[in-house]
Amino acid sequence: MATKEADPSLGFLTKKETEVKLARPTRVKNKTPAPIQITAEQILREARERQEAEIRPPKQKITDESELADYRLRKRKEFEDLIRRVRWNTSVWVKYAQWEESQKDFARARSVWERALEVDYRNPTLWLRYAEVEMKHRFVNHARNVWDRAVSLLPRIDQLWYKYIHMEEMLGNVAGARQVFERWMNWEPDHHGWAAYIKFELRYNELDRARAIYERYVQCHPTVKSWIRYAKFEMKNGEVAKARRSYERAVEQLGEDGQTEELFVAFAEFEERCKEMERARCIYKYALDHIPKGQAEDLYRKFVMFEKQYGDREGIEDVIVGKRRFQYEEEVKKNPLNYDAWFDYVRLEESVGNKDRIREIYERAIANVPPAEEKRYWQRYIYLWINYALYEELEAEDMDRTRDVYRECLKLIPHKKLSFAKIWLLAAQFEIRQKNLKAARQILGNAIGMAPKDKKYLEWAPANCYAWTKFAELERSLGETERGRAIFELAIAQPVLDMPELLWKAYIEFELSEGEYERTRQLYERLLDRTKHLKVWISYAKFEASVTLEEESRAAEEDQHPDPEILEEQDRQRVLRTRGIFERAFDYMRTSIPEQKEERFMLLEEWLNMESSFGSLGDVSLVQKKVPRKLKRKRAIMSEDGTPAGYEEYYDYIFPEDSAMAPNLKILEAAYKWKKQKLDTDDD
Repeated sequence: MATKEADPSLGFLTKKETEVKLARPTRVKNKTPAPIQITAEQILREARERQEAEIRPPKQKITDESELADYRLRKRKEFEDLIRRVRWNTSVWVKYAQWEESQKDFARARSVWERALEVDYRNPTLWLRYAEVEMKHRFVNHARNVWDRAVSLLPRIDQLWYKYIHMEEMLGNVAGARQVFERWMNWEPDHHGWAAYIKFELRYNELDRARAIYERYVQCHPTVKSWIRYAKFEMKNGEVAKARRSYERAVEQLGEDGQTEELFVAFAEFEERCKEMERARCIYKYALDHIPKGQAEDLYRKFVMFEKQYGDREGIEDVIVGKRRFQYEEEVKKNPLNYDAWFDYVRLEESVGNKDRIREIYERAIANVPPAEEKRYWQRYIYLWINYALYEELEAEDMDRTRDVYRECLKLIPHKKLSFAKIWLLAAQFEIRQKNLKAARQILGNAIGMAPKDKKYLEWAPANCYAWTKFAELERSLGETERGRAIFELAIAQPVLDMPELLWKAYIEFELSEGEYERTRQLYERLLDRTKHLKVWISYAKFEASVTLEEESRAAEEDQHPDPEILEEQDRQRVLRTRGIFERAFDYMRTSIPEQKEERFMLLEEWLNMESSFGSLGDVSLVQKKVPRKLKRKRAIMSEDGTPAGYEEYYDYIFPEDSAMAPNLKILEAAYKWKKQKLDTDDD
């Protein structure tokens, strides 16, 4: 059977015998950490200790010239072979040349350097190493030759120029170093190159030469940095006039584009050091007027410090105002229709008190007319005109300009599309204050005729309660009480009103302010004919409770003490009138709207509080007999599709007069308890 299973292709072995048996993975039963832990540091230390020592070739000792020649030949052959393989590798050339240098064969070393430069002459490292070798072994002319070729081929590598000049200066060849500098300056290097040339001349006390170099420097690099360096150079050498002239030339030649915060700060600090405080202050102010706010933060800070140190309180406030003014200018320049920014700007100027400046800002602000004839765009804008008019009237006290402001505003508003009741009323009220009633009536007449759509106050939109109220208030302010009352009567006679409760409230307050208590009662009765809302009943009762007694009024007018008996009788009549209104309200709610139990309960609460406030004249027990019991009940909630959605709790009020229905209530309570028990049983 084993023979049948043997496979000739497997050397007559069975498949089972040829299977690779892998080690069974060890199952770790105890996974607790070992008491001694091996750290990574220990593993690395053991690996280091087990490393075998590095095998180094033995040191070769050369005893005669033939061995030296063989060594040199073999070494040169190795370098040449290496160069043939990696010709572009600079480090190979450097090692080859340094090896030739170590053999004191400078001609061969020089040859290697030259061959390397033929391969990559743009590599500054090769030139530096080559020249350093020549300098180290005092081959001055060779080194000079190398530097000359290097700066000719690579004139933009500053390090080559620095090294070349340094060598000439170390050799004491000042004229040669100056000549190299001149060659370098023809290439117009950066600021560091010019600074090095200037420092070179200053080391040898050549001030005139240094000044001439500065003149060439600022012409080559007309920047703030170069001019400030030039001015500081003159200041350091005691030439104050020349330093000031340098700053002035910088401001003139750089123009507005080149004038920066750095230049003006340096100029102002220079004048400050020279004790020229007024000059410094003028420079700061000129800079603040010409530099954008975002680029002048340090300038503002320096100016504030300057004013705190040398200025007075007014100067410091001017600086702060100037800074905020600059911020607002940036905001309104960015978005001229940002009316909130204009409001803040105007408030700032009003705090300063410069009338011409305030009027200028107002004129600039109102010149930004909204882009569309839609009220939402005009709502903020119109307040600019209102504030402008109020400023001219109250602060500037210029009535002619105030009248002109109102006139121009009313002329600008597109009345066919929109209008503003406030501006018409303010204009009319201004004329009233000027005792010009004819002009006020004319303005209001124009408002009635020109206002659009729902803002045509009385003729086009008789439902507008706000317009009726304001018109009546205007007549009352003019002393025309009967005209005001007639307007209110016309208003409440309108079949449709947008906010009738406000109109009736204003009419009632109008009569109260006139002391017409009987007319007020009639108004409440007329209002109750239209609506018997809970708030109307309560307001009517509070009015009766607050009416001033006739005896009190008479005594006040005659400056006498009131008669106690008459006063008590009138007070009792006032309480009875108030109580009568509450009783009427309660009877109406009990008979006409019995389902509104909560409103009836709220009425009783107000009645109870009122009886308590009457003191000895009040009868709290009269109300307490009517107070209902408060019960918590449940009722079913139905969803939109008509299916039950659970239950909700609510409060029910059982009034004493409903006691006739007590048997029915008891049956309902029993049914409610039975249903609750059944629900609890089903839940269990």
